[in-house]
Amino acid sequence: MNVIWSLCRKYTDLSDEEIRIIEHMSETLQPLANLEGADIFIDCPGRDGNAIVVAEAKPECVPSSYKNTVVGLLAKPENEPAVARTFRLGVGTKQMKAVTQENGSTIQSVEPIRNGSHIIGVLILEKRVDEQRQVSERIHFSQQSFETIAHALAQMVPENNWLTECIDEALLMVDRSGIVTFRNSLAQDLYRRLGYIEDILGQPYENVRLVEQDGNSEECSGYSYVETTVSNLVLDIKHIQLNSAGAAFAVIIQDVTWRREQEQALILKSVAIKEIHHRVKNNLQTIASLLRLQTRRTDSEETRQVLGESMNRILSIASTHELLAQSGVDEVMLGEVILNIKNNTMRYFSNPKCYVTIAMEGGDFQVDSDIATSVAIIINELLQNSLKYAFQDRSSGEIRIVVEQGKLYSSIQVSDNGGGFDVANTEGNRLGLSIVQTLVKDKLRGNLEIESGPEGTCARFDFKNQIIGTADVT
Repeated sequence: MNVIWSLCRKYTDLSDEEIRIIEHMSETLQPLANLEGADIFIDCPGRDGNAIVVAEAKPECVPSSYKNTVVGLLAKPENEPAVARTFRLGVGTKQMKAVTQENGSTIQSVEPIRNGSHIIGVLILEKRVDEQRQVSERIHFSQQSFETIAHALAQMVPENNWLTECIDEALLMVDRSGIVTFRNSLAQDLYRRLGYIEDILGQPYENVRLVEQDGNSEECSGYSYVETTVSNLVLDIKHIQLNSAGAAFAVIIQDVTWRREQEQALILKSVAIKEIHHRVKNNLQTIASLLRLQTRRTDSEETRQVLGESMNRILSIASTHELLAQSGVDEVMLGEVILNIKNNTMRYFSNPKCYVTIAMEGGDFQVDSDIATSVAIIINELLQNSLKYAFQDRSSGEIRIVVEQGKLYSSIQVSDNGGGFDVANTEGNRLGLSIVQTLVKDKLRGNLEIESGPEGTCARFDFKNQIIGTADVT
């Protein structure tokens, strides 16, 4: 087994057919090296994301850039950006600076090797830096060119180009011959982070574009946008056609990596919050089940009543956590909370001797979890009081829940058409009303009003739409 087969089998995922293509192409390397007076290599994509050198040829007519063989060594993206770019985009890359495995400097030109649409390797031509002085001559701009560029920039940015250093995006300007004629400092820093050792100013745009189809001086028309991932960076790339004699189009690149990471973190946080609410709901329902079991075992009617009230309070809180677990955010629809409380209360406090209906009116809007939990407990207590005391010695009754949404404060009214009670002599003697008063005052920062008479009872409380920890509108 020859070296190419051995290396490809060990370090790559190439098929036998693809290895044969690489092997066949390697037979032309030495004549090509002599013809070009350059080092020629074939690199194949390794399983670890790096490229591996599988074949090489050194020129016989001029000195090589290498003292030793590099076959079997890795070509890292940060050292050979031209190789990485061609593998990533599937296009040729011309005359980019690279660092060799021996820490020398060379100029690389790279072309993809394909098997159909699949890139199975790259052909690399390397020349020593001192033999590439003509490259800098080709990209050197005349004074006239600089005047044209300055004119285009002056049209785009008054007061020369100071504004381009104040924006949060990398900015490139490309002329009609496809050369990068301007880049701000953010663009220079970005390309260095991407592994471009040489300044991109004066390079062909074909050499530095970051996606395969992102527009060029012929293709770019009007405005185009693409988001791509390059070397673990998420980039928004925009192309804007310029009606200028000096510049064909501008390229604006924004690093949105942090934003995408935060979005992903929010998704993970949302999943975690849903799981927490789900577990809290399950734990509360378990406690309620234990109270229900204890209720069945006691002979005291008073004890059963107290346990039943406590169980319903716990289920009121559990219902809020159930809605929060379904939504995955810290806000729920208030109408859903009240509907759940209504159904739970009717289920556990129904009286076969008295038919009671509970009607809901008003708007439905979102509230945060703290408000929702407090409102759930308050509604539960008010409904329990009405069902227990308002319709004694009656065969039917009606309870109304009215929700009103305001800009600063919203309100909820719970009323019944029962017998009423003496508010002044009762407020401090009932645990349920004490709970309601405490929650309205301390948790919701609102006011509670209770009116009662022979025609029924009406309890009304309001609450701030925003609570502690949020902005206070005055």
